[in-house]
This record gives sequence, structure tokens and C-alpha cells, in this order.
Amino acid sequence: MKNLHRTIHHWYQAYGRHTLPWRNTDDPYYIYLSEVMLQQTQVKTVLERYYFPFIERFPTLKALGEAELDEVLKCWEGLGYYTRAKNLHKTATLLKELPPDIDALIKLPGIGKNTAHAIAAFAFRQPVPVMEANVKRILCRLYRLENPTEKELWELAYTLVDRENPFDYNQAMMDIGATVCLPKNAECERCPLESICRGKEAPWRYPVKKKRTVPVREEHIVIRSYDERLSLYRRSGKFLHGLWGFENMEVPPCAAEYLGEVSHTYTHFKLNCRVYLYHESTPEQENYFTLDEIRTLAISKVDEKILKLLDRETL
Repeated sequence: MKNLHRTIHHWYQAYGRHTLPWRNTDDPYYIYLSEVMLQQTQVKTVLERYYFPFIERFPTLKALGEAELDEVLKCWEGLGYYTRAKNLHKTATLLKELPPDIDALIKLPGIGKNTAHAIAAFAFRQPVPVMEANVKRILCRLYRLENPTEKELWELAYTLVDRENPFDYNQAMMDIGATVCLPKNAECERCPLESICRGKEAPWRYPVKKKRTVPVREEHIVIRSYDERLSLYRRSGKFLHGLWGFENMEVPPCAAEYLGEVSHTYTHFKLNCRVYLYHESTPEQENYFTLDEIRTLAISKVDEKILKLLDRETL
């Protein structure tokens, strides 16, 4: 095992993504933030548009906890999966600093088993493995596992982890999965794990890909306009909770003007919206905003698309 760890370490020194900013800090808050942002989001997107602006606006966990949720959501706008931002904010209101213990981390809002392990390994150098999608794929191929359970994967991960240098080991495993042990066209000849990999003859077979169909959701969106202002409401359901958005109605008002359609694809479904503009003679809702005011609010991507259908002259 020591020889394997040495090989992985040498590979990481030569080919690892050392310039990623969250790999060059000891601040647990910065590492925690990066782990949350990287859930369901590509490294390039996080690095180019969100990580640094968020830190500049909220440089410490304390600063994040003292901010209004609307400010946090606005900085998160476009990154999606807004529950992540709300859980970040909630955690920041509960703590002055993150605990190093995995069990304590898991109890915090939005921190699951893998995120807790990542924070423990990267921020506090604890000898524990990380289990994200790339690592899962590597383990499945190493042991020719088509459909393993989470328990099986975690047991294997703990068996393989380099307890003397968990930081480099875990970063290397993620980089191998991201750049070498690819979902398609795996470059096995470049992989430092080739000598022990049981699935290298047919890496595409592990793990078995689950086929899924993406359901389509249809909605009628009504933009209420009064005195050159638009009505928005704050979402309260689990989906997009806390963001501002336009009203969804089963049947649009008869006098509503049809503007067009927008669509947006989420992880688990596709949303198609038929959009209508309804000019009110008297205000029927609670909150109305000008277009400039709306730009200061945190709204979803689909609501941004809806807004683009409008022209100032139509109001």
C-alpha cells in the first residue's frame, strides 16, 4: 500500500491541479465554501464566476452570518441549487468557526457525509477519504463493481486512503477521475492506478449507467404589470425557496397578452413556461418592482429568461 500511495503522490506532484485556490489555503471557511459550490457545479464555473466574488463580499464565516439572506442569494444567483446558499448562511449564523470533527460537521445544515469528509481531510488534515463522483467511478473500476452500495464504496475508500498524507491523496484521486479515469475514453495508460485496476480492460462497464427519463413540467407564468412595475412574490416552497419569481397560474386571465415561451432544464426535470403579460387597472398583489429594482433581487435563471421576453415599451 505504501508503494501505491507513493505512486499516487508522485503523480499528483507532476499532474495535479495545484493552482486551484481552495487547495492553497488553510482557512476552513474557504474550503467549506468551495466544497459546497462544487456540488453539482463544474470547477470552471465556480472558479471563473463565483468563488472569488463571494469571498470578496463575505470574507469570513462571521461576515456571512451577519449578512441578510437576500444578499447571499443575490451573490449565488445563477449558480443554482439555492438550498446550498441558504444552508451556508444558516450554518454561518450558528457558528463562529467550523468544527474539525466529522460527526459534528454532518449535523450542520446541508453538510452530508462526503462534504464533512472533504472539510475534515482538506481543512483539518484528518486521515479520512473523500467520496465524490470521480472517486466513486475510480473505485468501481478498480474493483470491477457494476452497482455497488454506498456502504461498500466507503469501506473500500477507507481501506485505500493514505492516512499519512490524506490531503494530497484525496486531491489526487479527484484529479485522476477528472482528467484520466474519465466516464468515456478513459486514458488507462496514463493512470497511476493501472497496475491494480481490475476493470482497465473495459472501464466503460463500471459502474453501470442508470437510464433515466427527464420529465417535462408545463407552467403558465403571468407577469402582472401595474404603473410600469411588475409583481413578484417570494417563493416559499422547497424548490427555489427564498428567491423572487413571477406568478404561476393554472389559467391566465382572459385579458392577458401572450408573450412567448421559455424553457429551462434542471437536474431532475425540464420546465416549459408559456408567458403572459397582464396589465392591471388596480394593484392586485403585494409586491411590485421596477425593472431596475428587479435586477437587484435574487431571481432564478428561468425568471431571468422570462424577464428577457419583456421590453420596456410593453409595460
